[in-house]
Amino acid sequence: MDAPALLPPFRPLPIRALNALGRSLERRGRPLFELDPESLLARARRASGLEDFGPESFRPGLERLARSLEEDARLSAFGRFFARRQIHELLLLRLGLFAHRRAHPEVARERIERPIFVLGLPRTGTTLLHGLLAADPAHRAPLSWEVDQPFPPPEESTHASDPRIAAVEKRFAQVRRLAPGFQTVHPVGALLPQECIVITACEFMSLRFEMCFDVAGYQRWLPEQDLRPSYRFHRSFLQHLQSRLRRERWVLKSPGHLGPIDALLEVYPDALLVQTHRDPLRVIPSVASLELHMRRVGCDEVDLHALGRQQLEVWRRLLEQGMAVRERLHARAGGIADVHFRDLLSDPIACVERIYRHFGLELRPGAERRMREYLARHPRDEHGVHRYSLAQFGLDAAAVRDAFRGYCERFGVEPESAP
Repeated sequence: MDAPALLPPFRPLPIRALNALGRSLERRGRPLFELDPESLLARARRASGLEDFGPESFRPGLERLARSLEEDARLSAFGRFFARRQIHELLLLRLGLFAHRRAHPEVARERIERPIFVLGLPRTGTTLLHGLLAADPAHRAPLSWEVDQPFPPPEESTHASDPRIAAVEKRFAQVRRLAPGFQTVHPVGALLPQECIVITACEFMSLRFEMCFDVAGYQRWLPEQDLRPSYRFHRSFLQHLQSRLRRERWVLKSPGHLGPIDALLEVYPDALLVQTHRDPLRVIPSVASLELHMRRVGCDEVDLHALGRQQLEVWRRLLEQGMAVRERLHARAGGIADVHFRDLLSDPIACVERIYRHFGLELRPGAERRMREYLARHPRDEHGVHRYSLAQFGLDAAAVRDAFRGYCERFGVEPESAP
């Protein structure tokens, strides 16, 4: 079925007025909402009263992102506000994390042992699998509210009643209003597990920005970078979160882990990796549709065909990078559990059992019961049916199959019907 015609983007009167003012000022060379890196850093210092952003490794990413936002993103005035707010909040998180670390140096001794990382193309069942694994009482996933407001670290006694949960849920309600239909594509909520791309965004080396804005220059730059600093920050963040609330292991996920597997394993040498697989013919237009919902928040005219081409290139490149790493780390790669989307959908619990056997983990009866409860609470398409098409994004089925032929042959990915 063809994708439905696009509705006009959500633009209440205050946003329309702001965008009109922004257009007027831009014509005079005075854009609203400064995106210059030094101004952003100074603003965060003033707001927090703190000075130490930690290691300087984040600066190249911040500078390249800011340049791409100016050169590529075609932001409206509200889009500039939205981008500046995201960057401001990430800088505040950095300042807060390193201030807390100075006050509590013992946090650096927290051990992250045998974390499970779910990596795979978007729309391949990673959210379902992440939720199932997180349902095990022995596991812990970073919840959205903890990542958004991590100071002070969450505690066992108030983990389910912390007032920050309600505050973060209000923010997600705003996102759902600004991007109608996004919840159908990718559910968000304060109590849902959060992806690692939000944590690594604090190092300004993350797919999160590409998900929200057309930052084509930044996205071409990112795969060439050494991502070990990003994973070191990620580990520091997990140490912070678990310093007052521990479980046996973390369960984490992000499509951004697909390429830099070697950097991930250098920081987490005992990590347990699970890679999900699905026909890219279904994945690419679906993730393009997901990003369309977010990009329209800050840009009045999204080029759908350019978005389709970008998604084809971003995910082809990450998959090829990851396959090359797996080939180099052949012995270690045998420890990666591969899961196919069709198997996960047909029998999720059996899939989880195979993963546990692969890594020598025990699936206790209480964990399996909670996983079945999770499945009952979250049926497929619980927020509606996500509709999209290849043609909507200027994509050709033969070209998509050709771009991912090596990946499909390497992992035995079976073709699905075109969306």
